[in-house]
Amino acid sequence: MPGEVINRPNPPPLPSHIPEDVLSLAVKLEKTSLDDTTNAGFQAFRNAANYIAAAMIFLRDNVLLERTLTFEDIKPRLLGHWGTCPGLTLVYSHLNFLVQKHDLDLIYVVGPGHGAPAILASLWLEGSLESFYPQYGRNKQGLHNLVTRFSTPGGLPSHINAETPGAIHEGGELGYALAVSFGAVMDKPNLVVACVVGDGEAESGPTATAWHGYKYIDPKESGAVIPIIHINGFKISERTIYGCMDDKEMVTLFTGYGYQCRFVEDLEHIDADLSASMEWALSEIKKIQSAARSGKPIMKPRWPVLIMRTPKGWSGPKEVHGEYVEGSFHAHQVPLTAAKTDPEELKILQTWLESYNPQKLFNESGGPVESVTSIIPRDDSKKLGQRKETYDAYENLNIPEWKKFGVEQGGQQSCMKVSGELLDQVLQDNPRSMRVFSPDELVSNKLDAVLRHTGRNFQWDEFSNAKGGRIIEILSEHCCQGFLQGYTLTGRVGLLPSYESFLGIIHTMMVQYSKFCKMAAETTWRKHIGSINYLETSTWTRQEHNGFSHQNPSFIGAVLNLKPTAARVYLPPDANTFLSTLAHCLRSKNYVNLMVGSKQPQPVFLSPDEADSHCRAGASVWKFASTDGGLDPDVVLVGIGSELTFEVVAAAALLRKIAPSLHVRVINVTDLMILGLEGTHPHSLSHDDFDALFSADKPIHFNYHGYANELKGLLFGRPQMTRISIESYREEGSTTSPFDMMLCNHVSRYHVVEAAIKGAAQRNERIGVDMHEILSGIKHEISKTREYILAEGKDPDGTYDVPKFDEVYSP
Repeated sequence: MPGEVINRPNPPPLPSHIPEDVLSLAVKLEKTSLDDTTNAGFQAFRNAANYIAAAMIFLRDNVLLERTLTFEDIKPRLLGHWGTCPGLTLVYSHLNFLVQKHDLDLIYVVGPGHGAPAILASLWLEGSLESFYPQYGRNKQGLHNLVTRFSTPGGLPSHINAETPGAIHEGGELGYALAVSFGAVMDKPNLVVACVVGDGEAESGPTATAWHGYKYIDPKESGAVIPIIHINGFKISERTIYGCMDDKEMVTLFTGYGYQCRFVEDLEHIDADLSASMEWALSEIKKIQSAARSGKPIMKPRWPVLIMRTPKGWSGPKEVHGEYVEGSFHAHQVPLTAAKTDPEELKILQTWLESYNPQKLFNESGGPVESVTSIIPRDDSKKLGQRKETYDAYENLNIPEWKKFGVEQGGQQSCMKVSGELLDQVLQDNPRSMRVFSPDELVSNKLDAVLRHTGRNFQWDEFSNAKGGRIIEILSEHCCQGFLQGYTLTGRVGLLPSYESFLGIIHTMMVQYSKFCKMAAETTWRKHIGSINYLETSTWTRQEHNGFSHQNPSFIGAVLNLKPTAARVYLPPDANTFLSTLAHCLRSKNYVNLMVGSKQPQPVFLSPDEADSHCRAGASVWKFASTDGGLDPDVVLVGIGSELTFEVVAAAALLRKIAPSLHVRVINVTDLMILGLEGTHPHSLSHDDFDALFSADKPIHFNYHGYANELKGLLFGRPQMTRISIESYREEGSTTSPFDMMLCNHVSRYHVVEAAIKGAAQRNERIGVDMHEILSGIKHEISKTREYILAEGKDPDGTYDVPKFDEVYSP
């Protein structure tokens, strides 16, 4: 792989110009030594884990080196990442010892998720793999299965994922481990999460902001994170930023973040150094927690961070074909890429694996010897791979009856205002298992009722410090998502409300999370988790004051692309339907729920009972807005989204005046997934149900909140697609008026009327005769309205008056 040329392995960072005295900020510990038994235990565990990790990348047979390696023993495809593994096994061995010594409740979150060989090897040694996968028993056959099946079809994958016991983080995409760790310890006062952050991952934006996560951890009510920055100096083909920063630069950076820094870099005595450093970190955590829990919290406590410098690919081949491997980017993935065909590389592999002395690490039956297991906790429930918080911790929320928060039909109300009222009660009823994670938009989004009985949990702010607030507000969607993931995957439930246009920032985080959940559902041992819940408001339809940058409904499409077992997208049309939807989503399990609604006052079309029935069905005919209750229509008009539905209802009222002979059926869809082809989603309507609701052969016009292609994808395969027309967000917008947003995106009542007239003319001759005249009049109205908006700077009076229908349908 092309990369920079280095003239020595493990090159240190060049010295900075920062004054030397800043090094006094780094924590100095008295040098200590470990007793021989403990030291031997660390070495033996690490040797065994590194041996297995290396063997997993290369070997298809002869996994215990019972004979000299041949090309036949090497896998046909060499997959895996070696470079980070030695650092990960080093940390794993010391966490084991820490748990054993202090009886800790501890989870290990691994940022360099491509280091799966290290974690899987350690899980095999402690017996956790065998606990969940009997085929990976601690014997010769179990080890053979683990080594030979790694990164092969049917085997465990090359990255840490939901199939990895103890994992609460999808390891394929870097950047999220730290935020997930902070979310995991919230409301779990006895839990410690050790989080390794690789120096490559540390260059990502989400990680950079997540260092502030401690500012949202109240040590009275929550646990603690031990961040361990692993600096091995290299990424795939060049050096890392942290790898080129000296200790002065690192200590000033992290002191400014609010941490106490302890450098772990004594390579000759690494076990003594890391052991003492972890003991120090744990003692600092206990001091901070003790003060908070005794009623004397420390304002701006300096939490510990360990900065560990070890060579990349430590203990692996030193040089291959004249190039440095250990201590360089060449160790990142497979150090011996031609081991299957090159005799020299095969010999280097043999020497490398023999350097761990496998005959001293494994007994006759193939299991680890006592010296290897001596540092592993004896209690299975304490082992890093068997912590129940990571796979079986879900607690049902106590959700109040939402109808008592319902509002009267016929008035106007903000969906967000009433949702805030419900959430306020949910937070009161679930004081340790529900949180709201918001990017600084709660008040703007009119959800401020959630602050009625609680507050924000910003510990660096004197006005919210140590007050037990249930609201996390940080202007980082990445942190909100990471906190939410960690909180949810350890058994609780959260909500992430956001401006619609900015949820896309965490698109790939959401996708990675859903991948984790998909694989979790396919295991036999991971139990249910709460759904992850997004509340999308401040939508494009009413972001005319903020302009084009705030007009972006693309997150809907992101959720639609998920597996149908997970994806749930709801666009409730009014306050009562939103309450029903929110209560349902908070009770649900295993889904990615997206709720889209308006924060501005909207007509309340349905009573609480009608809303309940409507949401259960996912869609229904709105008979009050239809002619003859929707019987025998000339055209079917469908609204999806609150403002878009209002325009459909306004169009239906207008049609009664300008085309009284036209028969229309008005439908609202609140559950987007019902539109999918029969069998493509658990909620999708059967062909018969679809035809009953939308008619079997009449023209259908959809007025849709999102992008048209999303709807086309859902409807694809439905019979007679040519009868369907769609108008939706067209990527048109600016700083303008609300109704002008409807006009420029062709979703106004006038555009709905145009579609209705064109569709109805196909079967209603009276409409056909008058079509040209009616459409000319509508075009004139559009032109006049736009002229008025441009001249007056506002929408015409009465634009948002609730339409009245003289004829009330009664069956």
